[in-house]
Amino acid sequence: MPAATIGVDVGGTKILGVALDGGAEVVGEWRVATPPGGPAVLAAVSTVVERLRAGVGEVAGLGVGVPGLVDRHGTLRFAPNLPGVVELPVGPALAETTGLPVQVDNDATCALWAEHRAGAAGDTEHALLVTLGTGIGGGILADGRLLRGASGFAGEIGHLVVEAQGRMCGCGRRGCWERYASGSALSIAGREAARAGRAPRLVALAGGDADTVAGAHVVAAAAEGDAEATALVEAFAAWVAVGLASLVHVLDVDRCVIGGGLVEAGEVLFAPVRRAFRHRLVAPDHRPDVQVVAARLGERAGAIGAALLAREPAPAPAPGFRSQAGALPGNPGDGAASEG
Repeated sequence: MPAATIGVDVGGTKILGVALDGGAEVVGEWRVATPPGGPAVLAAVSTVVERLRAGVGEVAGLGVGVPGLVDRHGTLRFAPNLPGVVELPVGPALAETTGLPVQVDNDATCALWAEHRAGAAGDTEHALLVTLGTGIGGGILADGRLLRGASGFAGEIGHLVVEAQGRMCGCGRRGCWERYASGSALSIAGREAARAGRAPRLVALAGGDADTVAGAHVVAAAAEGDAEATALVEAFAAWVAVGLASLVHVLDVDRCVIGGGLVEAGEVLFAPVRRAFRHRLVAPDHRPDVQVVAARLGERAGAIGAALLAREPAPAPAPGFRSQAGALPGNPGDGAASEG
């Protein structure tokens, strides 16, 4: 049986790590809050790895999922939802501190791999994973393989422009999909309605403070049948469908797997998303059904996928690809894996 591997998922608010035994069963879990700044994030990941290693013995490798643009050398080039984190050599730095072979990938790509191996995308070769959280992350499965693109940046679907002169995004551009269809966007819509006096039920669920209304309150009120909350969910679902349909037109997947905290909304969200999605598709009556389903592995998906990817060969750089981080000491010349 293969040795254990460790996977760590770096999120905007927490860093979650798991250890998998050789049979891919979770045998350890540890989490810490995500600290500000690149060096602090690396130190926190190292702490998580140290805790997990203490409980499993021999470890064959480490996989790390991070949000943003991850190049094929394991450098996080840009992370809109991790303020101040740019050009962070995640792979080389962690290889040095842990002494393990390290493979780094986008967090949603890791989550998709987990869902493909053990979750909602297990019986398809063509799938799209969309994570609705602080922003929107994405992973793409084509012909049973992860699609990473020329530089490793494929899957940044949250920055698909859906409104040319729209809302300002954390990436510095306007009109990105995640400004309209992320968990953060639903929370903002709920607070705007509450402050305008249109959503008393949301204010009540938030303890009487309109400024603390969150997406979970909108979903809960919609589940109760509250008219304003239902309208907010319908509008939100329409924006989700805009991006999903555009991506399906380009990628021709047969399944869209929705992950992130909003999955807990269940059919309160999925029913209007499916209706709006079908309305947006070109020739829906003349193409095979494209399923829109909930992810199954929950918050562990990214970490599990990272641990599974630690057992896979590292993706090689595309011909002619050169990382700006290539001159950093210890940065490997090929692949996203680093040897300690």
